[in-house]
Amino acid sequence: MNIISFNANGLRSAATKGFFDWFRAQDADVLCVQETKAQEHQLAAPELQAEGYRAWFKDAITKKGYSGVGIYSRREPDEIRTSLGWAPFDDEGRYIEARFGNLSVVSFYIPSGSSGDVRQAFKFDVMQWLKPILDEWLRSGRDYVLCGDWNIVRARNDIKNWTSNQKNSGCLPEERAWLNAQIADACGDGTPAPESGWVDAYRVLHPEGTDYTWWSQRGAARAKDVGWRIDYQFITPSLRDRVKACAVHKEPRFSDHAPFVVEYAE
Repeated sequence: MNIISFNANGLRSAATKGFFDWFRAQDADVLCVQETKAQEHQLAAPELQAEGYRAWFKDAITKKGYSGVGIYSRREPDEIRTSLGWAPFDDEGRYIEARFGNLSVVSFYIPSGSSGDVRQAFKFDVMQWLKPILDEWLRSGRDYVLCGDWNIVRARNDIKNWTSNQKNSGCLPEERAWLNAQIADACGDGTPAPESGWVDAYRVLHPEGTDYTWWSQRGAARAKDVGWRIDYQFITPSLRDRVKACAVHKEPRFSDHAPFVVEYAE
């Protein structure tokens, strides 16, 4: 089972750069996209379809051309969910879940706080509200794959310029502490890890890796690999031993983010 997570920074823009040609060659079972930046009727365009796949989307109703998430799947899901029950989050198009038997695949787009204090405060509100939901999912007995752009790095190995970013959104100590307190590995920032928690699929295979998934569009950040790892696949412990391979596809360039692909044993 191959699952791809990709922040497109505009799915129509990524399509013009050849994303769907690349996607068709990946033999993926599920694609989770974030930042579609389009309304559902616009995403029905032929150039945004992939033969052999069906697609479902949740767009932002608060502002057109903003945020938005989607899932492409070869197999018809048993159920698609697009609401977690809190309008400020749901209405920005930040969550969609496909259920296949006991497996849930989620496309998440956690808010960024980089635009200022108001959005950073909203990000903290989202974090506080989301924590019990994530805890409930862990206890549910279902298998979960949480894909998406979480807009938070975990530790020094997840960002090129660790020291200079300590006061910047996405690398704030309280953000990292919140994320790492939910992940049961030793690859965080020193926040005590839970005995049982989510599993960072990338860190299962690369505990010391320094692959990044996002680069600023200013300067030559991508060429110099001055990046951040903020796109993840967090999985329930039941899936840990099924992680076979993973890769960040820095090239070709479709977005300021790179697709992150994980292969799971059936």
